[in-house]
Amino acid sequence: MPYFIIIVATILVSTLTFLSGFGLGTLLLPVFLLYFPVDVAIAATAIVHLANNLFKAVLIGPKADLKIVASFSLPAALMAIIGALLLEHLSHLPALGQYQALGHTFSISPIKLVVAALMALFAWLELSPGFQHLAFPPKWVPLGGALSGFFGGLTGHQGALRAAFLIRLGLDKETFIGTTVLSAIVIDLSRLIVYGVTFFAGDFGLLLKSGEAGLILAGIGSAFLGAVLGARFIQKVTFSTIQKLVGGLLVIYAVLLGSGLI
Repeated sequence: MPYFIIIVATILVSTLTFLSGFGLGTLLLPVFLLYFPVDVAIAATAIVHLANNLFKAVLIGPKADLKIVASFSLPAALMAIIGALLLEHLSHLPALGQYQALGHTFSISPIKLVVAALMALFAWLELSPGFQHLAFPPKWVPLGGALSGFFGGLTGHQGALRAAFLIRLGLDKETFIGTTVLSAIVIDLSRLIVYGVTFFAGDFGLLLKSGEAGLILAGIGSAFLGAVLGARFIQKVTFSTIQKLVGGLLVIYAVLLGSGLI
């Protein structure tokens, strides 16, 4: 059953994110959180996210605006490292409290609260009409990169901010997606280096012994299939449709995660 859920969810998520330009981790992280601790789930999502974006870069990367990629990605890479180090720190903090419900004991931890709060924040941004109509001039692109990189390193939620700062530049849909894909690759490489050096290398060894590492491989293969589907139907879905879907899912999951039920 875990493999079925991972495969189906990743195909769906990869298809939708390819069409919108939003990060794969926005929807895939909640799926991995069902099976891994929070920090491991974020790192596992980052691996799938990177592999998926490398695949998409082959399909549509040549359409990217390299000048914008450089302006966005340099500050993003630095801040992704800082965000990843903060994640490693949060993963070691003790639980804030516990409670019992329905015969089970649930704990509320700092790392879950942070991830849940950011899910709720980005959901609000996705669904807020005011945010959708913000127009950031090109001079703000480096700041957008810094913010996207930081939150990407911390929780993987980089897509909404990346889109907010890049979608206003007047790029056509394929150029926009190619630019966001290359920018996301830079952030993923930066944060995965920190994850690997700090906590993920040891945790991944445990996953190999338990056999659960196969879930990550299943996610990568499914993400590739979703990217192919997304490329085929790239002109047939609006940004608004994806934004509402992502926002609604984030709100529901944030409540469950923050309350310790997940």
